[in-house]
Amino acid sequence: MPVLSFSGERFRVALDGPAGAPALVLAHSLGTRLEMWDAVVPALARRFRVVRYDARGHGESVAPDAVYAMGDLGRDLLNILDALSLDLVHLCGLSLGGMVGQWMALNAPQRLGRLVLANTTAHAGPPRLWEARIKHIRRAGTAAVADAVIESWFTPEFRAARPEAVAPIRRMVVQTPAAGYMGTSCAMRDMDFRADLPHIRVPALVIVGARDRATPPAWGDLIAGHIPGARRAVLDCAHMSAIEMPEAFAGLIEDFLISPA
Repeated sequence: MPVLSFSGERFRVALDGPAGAPALVLAHSLGTRLEMWDAVVPALARRFRVVRYDARGHGESVAPDAVYAMGDLGRDLLNILDALSLDLVHLCGLSLGGMVGQWMALNAPQRLGRLVLANTTAHAGPPRLWEARIKHIRRAGTAAVADAVIESWFTPEFRAARPEAVAPIRRMVVQTPAAGYMGTSCAMRDMDFRADLPHIRVPALVIVGARDRATPPAWGDLIAGHIPGARRAVLDCAHMSAIEMPEAFAGLIEDFLISPA
């Protein structure tokens, strides 16, 4: 997998699919890495040039011990697109990735064709909740939150039936650098796009999980209701819809991206 560097900071990137196909960026959740998308890449790479990357603070990308802002994460993606000579891309972001997607749609809409916001929110809840999580991770590391995260990300039925799919995601959470997890949590704590959603003009699809505890359906409904012309789709799963229902998830994305304007 290629490694890109900007101002001495490294980012791991993966490319799949035909080089000349329309580019589709997949942006992962807090506490995971680009392999989070493994279940949907084969289907999407038939028609698109799929671009995945480890976000700042995650995987094999740079993880400074600092307070991150959503703008930092968005500018990282712009740097990656510039390095890959991609002027226009579709973007699908899940959870944290969907927050980056909203930043992109507001700050660099000319770089986006269409936007998929999956299992995400425009406002991540009271800051005190994030402060408590940050303090907990500073004391005990990311392993201390892994079980609670997995319980909120997957339905009980999926955890019982597909432990081989859940275990790698738990490992990703445990292996996320504590500094990166805390820095990204600061970005999520401080983010609030609710008043800005009506200004988004990029064609958007909002995917919600009917059983999502981490970003409940009402949070996705708010996004879909405030972005002009946004479409909404519901999957019968929890937070990690791209893992619980990969075929349906990939199908929704493909149908949206190839549908008439």
